[in-house]
Amino acid sequence: MSRNALIVIDVQQGFDQLEYWGPRNNPACEDNIRALLKKWRASGQPVVLVRHDSAGPQSPLRPGQPGNDFKPGIDGPHDLLIAKTVNSAFYGEPDLDAWLTASEITDVTICGITTNHCCETTARMAGNLGYDVTFVLDATHTNDRIDVDGNVIPAADIARTTGANLHGEFATVRSTAEVLAG
Repeated sequence: MSRNALIVIDVQQGFDQLEYWGPRNNPACEDNIRALLKKWRASGQPVVLVRHDSAGPQSPLRPGQPGNDFKPGIDGPHDLLIAKTVNSAFYGEPDLDAWLTASEITDVTICGITTNHCCETTARMAGNLGYDVTFVLDATHTNDRIDVDGNVIPAADIARTTGANLHGEFATVRSTAEVLAG
């Protein structure tokens, strides 16, 4: 049986500050992530937690404040903790690719926050590095964004587009129910 690492990206309390981030989609995201964690932890498959340590002076994700902490139910047992300051978990410390390679892990399942930033960037890099990537779209969430013309792009549209961009090219996009059933 191949080992499949669950990579849980940036599920931090600072993302609850919607006045900073804007409206979000998928209120079931965190419960779906907890369900995935429960399955991975019960099966003994590897769990990687990723934390964004923002260097931005106004960011709710700055180290040393509550917003940097993981949300309840996320901070349990894990095999590796990555701290990063950029979008990709592959550019954090310790080195994720080196750890996966040394652990003989070829399959990764990605969930977390936000869909189109750190989750998508990590999935694209994992695919480019040759990992078999599952992207659990309903175990991610994102926020509304403003396009270059000043129009609001709803978070749900951004998430759907991210799923379409990744599926079949960088990852296999699945739902939490599909992953739990598999």
